[in-house]
Amino acid sequence: MVHEVFWVLLHSRSTTVNRLAVTGVDSFRGRIRKMALLYCAHKPMKLLWFQWCQTRFMYMKKAEIYKKCFTVLGLQENADQNTVRRRYIELVKKVHPDSGSPEASQERFQEVDNAFKILQGKFAKNRRGIYDEEEEAKIFDIKHTAPQHRQYLSFEGIGFGTPSQRQRQYEQFKVLKVQERILEHRVQKVQAKSGDIMKKTSQHNIKTKYGFDRVVEDLIQEAMSKGDFNNLSGAGKPLSDAQAQNPYLDFTTHKLNKILIDNGFTPEWIMLQRDIRNEADKLRDSLIDHRQYLGATPLCDTDRSKWELIVASFKDDVEKINKMIDKFNLIVPLMNKQMFRIKLNDVANDILNDDTIPHSKERVSDDKTVIKENPQTNFLTFFWSLF
Repeated sequence: MVHEVFWVLLHSRSTTVNRLAVTGVDSFRGRIRKMALLYCAHKPMKLLWFQWCQTRFMYMKKAEIYKKCFTVLGLQENADQNTVRRRYIELVKKVHPDSGSPEASQERFQEVDNAFKILQGKFAKNRRGIYDEEEEAKIFDIKHTAPQHRQYLSFEGIGFGTPSQRQRQYEQFKVLKVQERILEHRVQKVQAKSGDIMKKTSQHNIKTKYGFDRVVEDLIQEAMSKGDFNNLSGAGKPLSDAQAQNPYLDFTTHKLNKILIDNGFTPEWIMLQRDIRNEADKLRDSLIDHRQYLGATPLCDTDRSKWELIVASFKDDVEKINKMIDKFNLIVPLMNKQMFRIKLNDVANDILNDDTIPHSKERVSDDKTVIKENPQTNFLTFFWSLF
């Protein structure tokens, strides 16, 4: 019953409560009402105290902040940037959560990292000649400060009245904003078509050291604003391959080769490249042809000795091809066109171990060779066979 009466009196705003409180009635009800009024009188003070506790902040000088950062890193205040960096690396190896160290801690790592970032900013300012004045830095002990300067948080703070009224006012504001943007776009479009004057922002961006360069840059910018560069030949196309030429080759030689190609003549290095490829293909075809008459790998002793003799017979041909390659690399105008020397053993091993090449093929050219070497003997044999 007492609690119910207390709750009713707490929310009551009748004049009877005030009158009873003023007259000081000593009855039981009067005492209850007095207690309720006293609670209501002290309640605003409690609310003010609570709000002050929630929004309090402290002021610290930047020198004190830097001092605290040095203390977190365990260094003196006169430590240089290299010392701070080395100390930071040592502490991170110990306190990082993934380090596996007994001192590993997420809170400690965050504390060390924040201190290091603050000191790095201090050193960066000192290098640029910016020194902090002795002003008070505002540090809040809460994570968020309410934007109390704004009247409303919805509709971008525009309008007044009820939410529906503010919504209508905000829609009108958006319409006006769209109209302003359309007008601005049309004005810019007209200015771009006329192209008589250069933009003011572009004028101030031109900063040259010498007067002649300044005049040239002004003429270029004026021509660009008039659209004289819009129809240039090659605009929007990739660059030519002139940048891929050999930097150690004479420019005259390069241009001479280009002129010969344009007039239908073939330069020496192109002809030499074709000859090298033809000789290399012949060498490979000859080795493949000899490989067909040998057995499967691994070769027997007889076939291996035959294969070694076959490979050795092409040694002179390979030396000739390599000399052509050396000459080609010296005269080719492009570095990316140079070729590697041919290694006979590597080519022979690749052909020998290639399973796609047929092997164990029988030779049928021996009889033809005998017939070609002794044509008269074969004719007499054929003549006497008729009788």
